[in-house]
Amino acid sequence: MNQEDTEDTTIYTVVVNDEEQYSIWPEYREIPYGWKAAGKTGLKHECLEYIKEVWTDMRPLSLRKKMSEAN
Repeated sequence: MNQEDTEDTTIYTVVVNDEEQYSIWPEYREIPYGWKAAGKTGLKHECLEYIKEVWTDMRPLSLRKKMSEAN
């Protein structure tokens, strides 16, 4: 049995940084500096679905602010 044949049962935490960019991180590991928990944990597909719902603007926060100031 190779790694692709095994189901990923890892529980992940959705994390977000100061630029409002999202990622997932294994729950059992310490969240890296510069990131914080976004309030969602679950299986990988659940966390990715959550990110798909909430991260609707892929531009970093600093770029969005700069663009709104220019208008």
